[in-house]
Amino acid sequence: MSSNLFDLSGRIALVSGASRGIGEATAKILAAHGAHVICSSRKAEACEKVAEEIRAAGGKASAFPCHVGNMEQIDAIVAHVRKEHGRLDILINNAATNPYFGHILDTDLGAFEKTVEVNIRGYFFMSAKFGQLMREQGRGVIINTASVNGIRPGLMQGIYSITKAAVINMTKAFAKECGPLGIRVNALLPGLTETRFASALIENKEIYERAVANIPLGRSAKPEEMAGTMLYLASDAASYTNGACIIVDGGMLA
Repeated sequence: MSSNLFDLSGRIALVSGASRGIGEATAKILAAHGAHVICSSRKAEACEKVAEEIRAAGGKASAFPCHVGNMEQIDAIVAHVRKEHGRLDILINNAATNPYFGHILDTDLGAFEKTVEVNIRGYFFMSAKFGQLMREQGRGVIINTASVNGIRPGLMQGIYSITKAAVINMTKAFAKECGPLGIRVNALLPGLTETRFASALIENKEIYERAVANIPLGRSAKPEEMAGTMLYLASDAASYTNGACIIVDGGMLA
């Protein structure tokens, strides 16, 4: 084990939803600590932009688009990683969707299916298919971005909160069965974070102020404040951390 527990030199990492927000911050911190990062999201141009910024800063990165709600695209990115790198050391399941913000009784089938396909099915099969590659290697790390909403459902975010609760249990299920294979599986549970994804909350002054009033630190988080936990979970510093769901919410759930 390296004397620098956070050294990721020589490791291959894949970050889904890397084009912005927590995914972008995570991709950049992993690269800053030596990993070659494959930046992925639905749009190739957005992936490449982040990869270019990493390379400009002296890091190693490439880009490959993938919509995790599409099984064919999941198969394509798995095939790409096998061909180009022959291994994957770190998988960050971060891409997610929340197309509906409103009363749970008015959730339509389209919003339900889209949220489930990306947030549950996408995470499951990204983990399963890349987990097979990690099983061949005898080691690997999978980190899921869940949410505090998976513990305490967010108002007007019913189906999203339900899928994030599923991600928490999925994390534990994979950790239990994959731990003996040398694969650690953990989750980050962000609180209110300033991303475009959370704009419906951030930009609504009444909702935002009510949310912040329940956060002991008195503010929302920056995406970079989530990346440190991702680095810890991806690194050897977390070599005995498996099945953990780490809450980073400024104390809200406390």
